[in-house]
Amino acid sequence: MCRLCLSPHASLLGRFFPSLPGVPRRSSGRSAEGGGLSGARVAGQSGAHARHARAHRAHPSSPRPPLPRPRRRVRGGVVTVGGSWESWLASGLRIVLIVVVALLLRLALRRSIGRLTARLNREDGNRRRSSAMGGLLVNPERRRQRSETIGSVLKSTASVLVLGTAALMVLSELGVQLGPLMASAGVAGVALGFGARSVVADVLAGLFMLLEDQYGVGDTIDVGEATGTVLEIGLRVTTLRGASGETWYVRNGEITRVGNLSQGWATATVDVPVAADADLERVRRTLATAGAEMAAEAPWKELLHEPVEVLGVEAVTPESVTLRVTGRTAPGKAPEVERELRWRIKRALDAAGIERAGDPGEPVSEPTGT
Repeated sequence: MCRLCLSPHASLLGRFFPSLPGVPRRSSGRSAEGGGLSGARVAGQSGAHARHARAHRAHPSSPRPPLPRPRRRVRGGVVTVGGSWESWLASGLRIVLIVVVALLLRLALRRSIGRLTARLNREDGNRRRSSAMGGLLVNPERRRQRSETIGSVLKSTASVLVLGTAALMVLSELGVQLGPLMASAGVAGVALGFGARSVVADVLAGLFMLLEDQYGVGDTIDVGEATGTVLEIGLRVTTLRGASGETWYVRNGEITRVGNLSQGWATATVDVPVAADADLERVRRTLATAGAEMAAEAPWKELLHEPVEVLGVEAVTPESVTLRVTGRTAPGKAPEVERELRWRIKRALDAAGIERAGDPGEPVSEPTGT
């Protein structure tokens, strides 16, 4: 409110607020001169007030200066502190809830994966026992290690996903900006991928080998540079035992092709050279009889999946005729079957009086064991 608008009340304001600027101080009415001056001043201020009112009516759009809002005494310090404690308590409860749910979910997933792998292990064992041509019919160590490795990979993956998500949610509750954090993690992941790409390739190759069941513990495999029996399969390295007893450690990422000699079935092959003038029909009957006798005796009847078959003449030279004898056997058992078959053929030919041309590369001798 302007100074002129306060003129009618100047004397009242001057009485209670003598130090207010623009307000006349209280004057004593005892002297006639003072009283006359006060009356003249009041009359002049009344006229000024009337002129000011007319000016306001003539210019209704001119804004009045805003009056200062009454100030209240600030008493919110305790309330602010209380609100802060309530916020922290709510965040703490949410964080505890996130952690508890994450741990329970992780435990449930790990138990479910354990039951799933155990059931797959049992079903795989039943399926292999029901198939006579399934390779190694019963190999508990192979099934156990395969199921344990797959279960370990699945459990680790589930734990990383659950705990990683819970960690991000906790950081969000604490007010941490996740955008820069995720960007930094992405850059670190790219750098790690470039630096350890060989390790990543080995792990992925090992995982797919296990999932596809390309080979297992106890199998005899050929991976190119190394051939031997599988001792252990890891996510990064496969361990082999060679024929001479050496141990091979082959990185899974370097295996480009695998020949599994222990899957399905194997073929035992024996070439029998006889004299060029020998009676081939008689030789055929003698070889077939020797093979049939072998297939009827234990333990060879369990190893031979089909009867021994004389395929016929394999090679002819001026001095000899070579006949080939084969038998389908269990995987990995072909060398044993071949040794036994050679020994029996030699005895049968000698008993029949059939001259054998000989095979210097494969001398015939009685096997020492099965």
